[in-house]
Amino acid sequence: MENTAPALLLSDRPAWGYLLRDFLEMYRTIPAGGSAKIRAHQRLVREKIGAVLRANPPLRDTDAAVKPVTAHLQRALDQGRDRSMSRVNRSINAVAAQLSWQYGYDKVPRGLDQKYAYAELLGPTGPVPSDQIILGLVLFAPGCIYPTHAHEGITESYICLSGAMSQNDQGVYVPGSMIFNPPGQMHRITVADQEPSLLAYAWIGPQERLVSQKMVFSRKPKRKA
Repeated sequence: MENTAPALLLSDRPAWGYLLRDFLEMYRTIPAGGSAKIRAHQRLVREKIGAVLRANPPLRDTDAAVKPVTAHLQRALDQGRDRSMSRVNRSINAVAAQLSWQYGYDKVPRGLDQKYAYAELLGPTGPVPSDQIILGLVLFAPGCIYPTHAHEGITESYICLSGAMSQNDQGVYVPGSMIFNPPGQMHRITVADQEPSLLAYAWIGPQERLVSQKMVFSRKPKRKA
C-alpha cells in the first residue's frame, strides 16, 4: 500500500493563519459608522473567522491561476503598504503566488476579462475550507467598470485595501473604507483611472447559498419600440 502523507493543517502554513487573523482584526477595528446592522455583520464575520482558526482545518490543494488583471496585483500591494491597510497587504503578498484568480461568471462581458478577477481565500472552494463564510480578494484594473449585480441571500462587505473606487456613484472609498451590501442589493463598482484597486470581501449567508452561489450580472430591460 502507498503511504499517503497527511494533509497539512492551517497551523502548518503560518502565512495563511496570519492572513486570517489580519482579516479578523480589520473587522474588529474598522468603524461601523454608528450602524447596528454593520456592527452585527462585523461581529459575525469575526466569530466565523475565529471558529475556523480554532478548528485548524486541513488545507485544500488548489492550483494557482492568474488572469490578465493580476499584472496589476503587485502595484496594488505596493500602493497599499504605505497606508492603513499595510499589514494585511503584506500578508496577502506572502501568499500571492498560491492564489487562484477566477471570474466566477459563465460569460464575462467584453473587456471585463482584462480588468477584473477574484480569489477566494476561505470558503467552499478556497485553500482554507469553510461552508460558513467566504473571504476573498477582488482586483480591479484602473478605469474598470464592474456592472450592476446582486447576491441573493448573501450579506456582503468590501474593505478597500488599495486604490480608490465608488459604488453606485455614491461616495469614494479609499483604503480602510468598508462597503456593506445587504442580500439582494444591486451595486455597480467603478475604479479610479490611474491606479488599480484591491478589495477584501466577506460573504455571510446560509450554507446552501455559500456553497452554490451563482454570480450573474443584471441586465437592463429592453426598451419597447
